[in-house]
Amino acid sequence: MKDVSGDGAPTPTRRTALAGLAGAAGAALAAGCTASSASAPTPSPTGTTPAGGPTPGVMTLFENPGFNFNGLWTLGGSGAGAGEVGEVLTAVNAINKAGLSAQSYVETFRKLGDQLMAAPQGSKPDDQTTRWRALRAAQYYGQALFYVLGSDDPGREEQLYRAGRGAWDKFCELCDPAPVRTSVPYGKTPLPVWFFRPDESERRRPTVILTNGSDGQNVDMWTYGVPAALDRGWNALVYDGPGQGQLLFVNRVVFTPTWEKVVGPLVYWLVARADVDPDRIALTGLSMAGDLAPRAAAFEDRLAAVVAMPGCLTPWLGFPPEIREILTPNKQETNDIWNKEVVPELPAADAATMKKRFEPFSVPAMLDAREGRMFTDFYTPAKRIQALDITNVVGRIKMPALVLDYEGEQFYPGQARQMFERLTSPKDYVKLTAATGAQLHCSPMAPQQHSEVVFDWLNETLANR
Repeated sequence: MKDVSGDGAPTPTRRTALAGLAGAAGAALAAGCTASSASAPTPSPTGTTPAGGPTPGVMTLFENPGFNFNGLWTLGGSGAGAGEVGEVLTAVNAINKAGLSAQSYVETFRKLGDQLMAAPQGSKPDDQTTRWRALRAAQYYGQALFYVLGSDDPGREEQLYRAGRGAWDKFCELCDPAPVRTSVPYGKTPLPVWFFRPDESERRRPTVILTNGSDGQNVDMWTYGVPAALDRGWNALVYDGPGQGQLLFVNRVVFTPTWEKVVGPLVYWLVARADVDPDRIALTGLSMAGDLAPRAAAFEDRLAAVVAMPGCLTPWLGFPPEIREILTPNKQETNDIWNKEVVPELPAADAATMKKRFEPFSVPAMLDAREGRMFTDFYTPAKRIQALDITNVVGRIKMPALVLDYEGEQFYPGQARQMFERLTSPKDYVKLTAATGAQLHCSPMAPQQHSEVVFDWLNETLANR
């Protein structure tokens, strides 16, 4: 790409390159969250994506790779009760029949969530029926939330978050034992916490802190860790940090690069409990939290182990170069490029994706998106994303570390291996592959297998502590 400095008159070459995100760059824009699409090609019957496509070798639910990834994610949650195969595939068929779009996706999954939170037909549901219906509803509301900024009514974002949160809380209320629900101090905005235990005894147990990524919901932490922990006699702590869940959508607190200041208070809370073994507290990080968790581990010595899923050194590299090159050292110049050259040319699908990608880093961007507007300050959130770089930090980690990687990793390719090579503590590297259906970012089709790898390693690593 030429002439990205802003010197001289804008050139057609730069304008075209920056705006032409609907092709390969548009697919890459899905790093950490999949691309919203106002319209998409008519999908073919379920099969496999052609070799060399955006998601090679996986089941094709939607032809659009962004929607397809989210569909696979939803389907994968079924093994943990966070979805039902028949419900998901029926929703997929309904969306394809209506015409794949953010609007049809949001409406279909929102209605499915509403249906599950209402009483089922037939006899009165018992607590277990209500519990598992609520968990599935939390998943489906989360899917609707994910694409709502690309829908006809982006202003429903907080409403959809609250619906999903209500379903999650109903599920937790009916667990036996119910998780301890509390708030842990963090700056001016406490962190919501759900502390799951195998039982209510005060037996000291190993504990895992499950850290979400840039766009996940609490239900994802269930799928990627809570049952696996409980089945092995572990405690599991789920929380919302800055830029996530309640802190983002309600409290309007964006991501921070100093994640140790988030994890530190959680560790203080845990070590004060009689049912936590203070020498066996582990931290995991899913998706972009494969950057956040290692950052915290570099400064929080009370952790006994850390797992990056996948290893991520530089989240900013998850954006395609056409986006990264908009950022210059000068705020005014950067925002001029964004507002005068890029935004006027952005297709609706890519505009929705940019709103989604930037909202966890900018409250003004989030509020503009809810009003159907594109944010005007590109520079500030872009610099916040840049500040998440931990390339020169991971060498400080002292505890054992597991770095996961995935065949076909489409969001942070190569970064897991780079992290592993920079680690100086005891370390292991595992790559999940297509041979067992565990390919792609976070193994969306194989979260049970994913959890088996993580907890086998944790049990072995902490066995003698």
